[in-house]
Amino acid sequence: MTYLVPTLPLDGESDLETISVLKQCNAASRKLAELKGAAQSIPNENILISTITLQEAKDSSEVESIVTTHDELYKANLFGDYLTSPAAKEVRDYSYALRTGFETVRKDQIIRLGDVLKIQQELEKNNAGLRKLPGTDLRNQQTGEVIYTPPQDSQAVEILINNLIEYINLDDLSDLDPLIKMAIIHHQFESIHPFYDGNGRTGRIINILYLVSKGLLDLPVLYLSRYIISNKALYYKNLQDVRDTGNWEPWLLFILKGVEETSTDTIILIEQIKILMMAYKHQIRSTLPKIYSQDLLNNLFKLPYTKIEFVMEDLQLSRTTATKYLDKLTDNGLLIKQKLGTNNYYINPPLFDLLTNNIK
Repeated sequence: MTYLVPTLPLDGESDLETISVLKQCNAASRKLAELKGAAQSIPNENILISTITLQEAKDSSEVESIVTTHDELYKANLFGDYLTSPAAKEVRDYSYALRTGFETVRKDQIIRLGDVLKIQQELEKNNAGLRKLPGTDLRNQQTGEVIYTPPQDSQAVEILINNLIEYINLDDLSDLDPLIKMAIIHHQFESIHPFYDGNGRTGRIINILYLVSKGLLDLPVLYLSRYIISNKALYYKNLQDVRDTGNWEPWLLFILKGVEETSTDTIILIEQIKILMMAYKHQIRSTLPKIYSQDLLNNLFKLPYTKIEFVMEDLQLSRTTATKYLDKLTDNGLLIKQKLGTNNYYINPPLFDLLTNNIK
């Protein structure tokens, strides 16, 4: 059966707010509000933006079978020319696209079609734009069977994506809770499949930008990719079941449950980062009081790997002084010094372990 992608708002949208959906939506909303507050408790927003954005870039890419390691990603962040695999480059591009999209949406409180096109362009490094040629379909990776054929006509794609952008931005088009709307928006975007490549990753970036645009989060710290990886078969099943049966409830419950669980996991992560930062603060102040500063602490927690140049920039120090600081921290057991080619870099081991192992 061919699925005709509808325009939004959906007919009978209020019927989607079943008792089960509203109950799960309330639970998700409470946890999301708690996450918003937890994120505000970290004094330097770049700590969460840097750490969690890069983790999301890794996880979202992994949904598309683009797999790399934390070590490779952190090295690539230190040394731009250290990109030993195409996967690492794609993940770095994703992180950049996400962060630039966030900065735009935080400033303008709106998601334009141009913003979506720019995100996809950053991900795929091409200017293909919206699909214009027929022939795109979605297949089972194992069997090759066609699961879903998105709209093939370029005019239909353009009409539907512009309608979706209006639905995202114009609140008077729908009275649904924003989290329920987010689930509809994600399904609609993936069903339009507006690009030749990069639809899944672009769609997952839109999720977080939507939450920021509606003021539900101040920072881009909620990502569903890890949840999707853990429930990948169910994600695709529920996505397709809406097209096959018109039953939205399982899909809405799946996404709302993901918001609740992911918010809970991220709150725990933020609390653990705070505890670890406090431990480092006390140790540096007690054993190396002459080099302690909040800027130094922030540098050590933006990402698990740092280097002399980053410390020079963040603390406005000479190379000699920055090197002395990092070597003192290494001698004190707070960092591990490593070498890549002729370059030294420094690892914060407990932060690395925390970011690598935090979410089951």
